[in-house]
Amino acid sequence: MRWELIDSGVYNGNKLIPNVFEELRETFEWAQTKTLWAPHVIQLKDGRFYMYYCACKGDSPRSALGVAVADNIEGPYRNKGIILRSGMWNQYSEDGTVYDPTKHPNVVDPDIFYDKEGKLWMIYGSYSGGIFILQMDSNTGIPYPGQGYGKKLLGGNHSPIEGPFILYNPQTDYYYLFLSFGGLTSDGGYNIRVVRAKKPDGPYYDIEGNDIINCKCPPNKYFDVESISNYGAKLMGNFIFDTNPNKITGYGYGSIEMYGYVSPGHNSAYYDPETKRYFLIFHTRFPKMGEHHEVRVHQMFFNEDGWPVVLPLPYAGESSAKVKQNDIIGNYLYINHGKETTSQIKSAVEVKLNSNGIISGIEGTWRIRSDYYGEISIENSQNNSIDIYKGVFIKGWDPVKERYAMAFSGVSEKGVSIWLKQEE
Repeated sequence: MRWELIDSGVYNGNKLIPNVFEELRETFEWAQTKTLWAPHVIQLKDGRFYMYYCACKGDSPRSALGVAVADNIEGPYRNKGIILRSGMWNQYSEDGTVYDPTKHPNVVDPDIFYDKEGKLWMIYGSYSGGIFILQMDSNTGIPYPGQGYGKKLLGGNHSPIEGPFILYNPQTDYYYLFLSFGGLTSDGGYNIRVVRAKKPDGPYYDIEGNDIINCKCPPNKYFDVESISNYGAKLMGNFIFDTNPNKITGYGYGSIEMYGYVSPGHNSAYYDPETKRYFLIFHTRFPKMGEHHEVRVHQMFFNEDGWPVVLPLPYAGESSAKVKQNDIIGNYLYINHGKETTSQIKSAVEVKLNSNGIISGIEGTWRIRSDYYGEISIENSQNNSIDIYKGVFIKGWDPVKERYAMAFSGVSEKGVSIWLKQEE
């Protein structure tokens, strides 16, 4: 809810890595850049903080991934060295063969985590050859030897998939792998998806039961988002909580009458064992604001089938509570996030949840299943069927209208998420 900036940018004198260009000289030389991407910090069992950093040339998968260590989370961090490299076609890969970006990973976007048995893992990867996972030595913070790039989980042939993050849910006993599909720019259609597995290294399956190892571009269709967009449950993409997106003049939750996100993605997720709350943390751009981006945090819940759904409103301390019919009846704005990866911004539809369980404005019905769990059924005219969205009714804080509002978040068995936000 409140954040304090410690430091920003890559320059000598930075509080995190004070002599960064000297400390990470080998990294910058290999990646042919002076920038760092998407670090991840974890406190290991020795009590110290390990920052897994990465640098990438940008116009190629020539990257280096390493680790630096500090006694304090705010630094200063001292470099332990590079643990993985990726390169262009004339460079050798970690498995001893000539680097092939259609099958070898781009070594960026690390996420390090403990599994339920206390074993340490690192998942990483972006585009190129896919997303990979490695077993880590929790005593040293580096991978066990002899693994090469590790085990491939999904992707390949430059599939636009990146930002992997794994969260274990002790209630469902599943490992949830979050992914970002598409491109992070304002016209890239970035969107957040999730799959799950019983073991940290898979196999992972999506909500329709598809083995995610098959999620990759065909050999002759590099960077093709259409070939992968049927995989995974899509939690959110571009949207505006307004029926006329052309009216938008600003961004985010601010002084305007509506809000929306553009290209939300590269998320992490957090479980608070004391409150048993789950959170989704991500960066996003905004309608008509170009490449300006900010961090957002939304509370996340798991529906009765054990799949995550994300509250439409940003976290403001809200709690789940048993709901009654009168709490839910009213006018709403409805967003259907769809399944595609697209730069199109999904606009809202005005609907009403009536006391008889009928939804006006779309062909559908609603009901409370138990406590705060709910179900919305919507007629799908494209295939003459009914899509059932299982999720939660939660009252959250609407910072635009400065009041509490009932909201619904649900996901269908086809991996499509819907949001509803009460207006009156």
